[in-house]
Amino acid sequence: MKSKKKAPHGGRTYLNQARSGIDAPLPPLEAFPNQYRGYEIKIEIPEFTSICPKTNLPDFATLTLRYVPDRLCVELKSFKYYLLGYRNLGIFYENAVNRVLDDVARATKPVWAEVSGSFTSRGGMRSVVTARYPRARNARG
Repeated sequence: MKSKKKAPHGGRTYLNQARSGIDAPLPPLEAFPNQYRGYEIKIEIPEFTSICPKTNLPDFATLTLRYVPDRLCVELKSFKYYLLGYRNLGIFYENAVNRVLDDVARATKPVWAEVSGSFTSRGGMRSVVTARYPRARNARG
């Protein structure tokens, strides 16, 4: 029988679940040429869903993307299909928000971007996860 690794604080670690979904294939994001400069785009997705890799239960959130485009804007139809790819994907809240940010930044190379996920309550706790681009120097990725 496999032994479970212990976290420094004595709790169990979830090594397999922690990386779940980070590299999973998703529909491609498309971009189109930006015609203006110096403005902000805000896209709200009130019905974002993914699957908790630990419990296999659905997670629900309002996801918000804010960014200032440089030369490219995210194309909304491809963004919708991209986000639908999360519906059956096992991924933690934190990873989902950070992956969306990384994928949008890779596709559009914005001046700056922010992705925020406001996840519905579970067990009496509500989580809001926010990630920003450009990343701090010591951030992953």
